[in-house]
Amino acid sequence: MKLLLATANAHKIEEISALLGNLDLEIVSLAAFPDLQMPAETGAAMRENARLKAFHCARETGLASLADDSGIEVDALSGAPGVRSARWIEGSDEDRTRALLDKLKSTPLFGRTSRYRCAICLAWPLGENLSYDGEVHCEEAEATCEGRIANELRGENGFGYDPVFELTNESGAPEWVGKTMAQVPPEIKAQVSHRARAIEKIKPVLRELSK
Repeated sequence: MKLLLATANAHKIEEISALLGNLDLEIVSLAAFPDLQMPAETGAAMRENARLKAFHCARETGLASLADDSGIEVDALSGAPGVRSARWIEGSDEDRTRALLDKLKSTPLFGRTSRYRCAICLAWPLGENLSYDGEVHCEEAEATCEGRIANELRGENGFGYDPVFELTNESGAPEWVGKTMAQVPPEIKAQVSHRARAIEKIKPVLRELSK
């Protein structure tokens, strides 16, 4: 089965492709559809944006389409950046992580609890006249990874806020507590990350569709 990953983010494509590597799928990205215009991410919650992107791609391409929307929620900032994690500060990933550290500079480590959240939507077309009113079916999943914001950037792996997202006991990787997501090996991230956990929930549906 051909599966479209509804993202232009090369890091996400690589990560999701690896997480789905044991399924019988032919994975393609938006690069295969250069004329496809993606909708604005106007949802108030991550699950709304994931659904918007997945439905749009399934409707426009006729392919099963998987979209995710993810971000980091910091308790000391009332859950911000949250749904706006990728765009709350203009610039690069490093610009945003440094801005986050700056906002938390007077917050002690014990007060920096946070979580990565990922919402996944898998949409596939039913019938020839595709629309949002029942002819595109979907399956959704959501997952988190608990942690806290470190005092500084550490590590070379990962992307996004990984260099400042420090694993805690609640993350499910006790031997890596105190390390940032950018410091853990990819195989560990593939077990405990918010995206890995959400993908794992959606895998049974993908497995059935691929048959």
